[in-house]
Amino acid sequence: MKLIKHYIVALALLSCTVGIAQQLPQFTQYMYNTVSINPAYAGSRETLSIVALHRSQWVGFDGGPVTQTLSINSPLRNEKIGLGLSFINDKLGDEHFSYLYGDFSYTINTGVNTKLAFGFKAGVTSYRLDRNAADPSGQDPNIYGIDDRWSPNIGAGLYWHSQMWYLGLSAPRILNTNYAKDSNNADVKALERISYYFTGGYVFTLSENTKLKPAFLMKATNGAPLSFDITANFLFFEKFWLGGGYRINEYTSALGVLTDFQISKQFRIGYTYEYPLSELNDYTGGTHEILIMFELFKAKRIKSPRYF
Repeated sequence: MKLIKHYIVALALLSCTVGIAQQLPQFTQYMYNTVSINPAYAGSRETLSIVALHRSQWVGFDGGPVTQTLSINSPLRNEKIGLGLSFINDKLGDEHFSYLYGDFSYTINTGVNTKLAFGFKAGVTSYRLDRNAADPSGQDPNIYGIDDRWSPNIGAGLYWHSQMWYLGLSAPRILNTNYAKDSNNADVKALERISYYFTGGYVFTLSENTKLKPAFLMKATNGAPLSFDITANFLFFEKFWLGGGYRINEYTSALGVLTDFQISKQFRIGYTYEYPLSELNDYTGGTHEILIMFELFKAKRIKSPRYF
């Protein structure tokens, strides 16, 4: 039984290493945190939008990922131009990743009610290893062959949308960087690898007070398995979202329950609980995710509700 537990722990950490240490963290409420993966999203909500998100993954599992994000984006006076800034703090066991990136977008009209935005992202990624925790004896030469470092990177994206649907394609980290400065060492693990994100969603009007919004995210990373997220949320009276989500890749899968409440025109809060569909669920209380959104509206700028 102990051997089985160790195998499950190793598999979970392998999944986490592939999913997080070489890629950006992934969230169940990805549709409200789009600017962190697609710079073309900046300014698309037609107002100053601030989003904070906290995710505790695999609660009770020693070394489970803990992630916080804070992003802000807004259109300029020239509404074709959007700017954004995002910060992500990600802790995986003894490894710490920090991402600080700025975003620029330019939007053109592609129809009466449709727009296409082009985006560019630039910033830095920080990697830090807690060596005392990872190797208390100080005897592992592999631990001390890894450098704490800051690495610049860039990204790009497209975001095509209307009031009722959207499609996005992006690569938020285009440059490959390594843990150590010796880039010629084949044994050095990648700090960042290029990932491609394809996202989309649609809002169906079911009745005067009820809407259904399915959405998806597909992520492809060089050297890692494909990852798929599918969600479906009902919106009641333009105030309360309730739905579910499913994520699957080669190593893990999970089911999630999502709720969001529009407390006021400016303030919104959301919560997600995610349950792993694997033997890992015997060792964890699941994953919790909390989202807070604040928006500063100007009546002349907001022409219609924003569902994405």
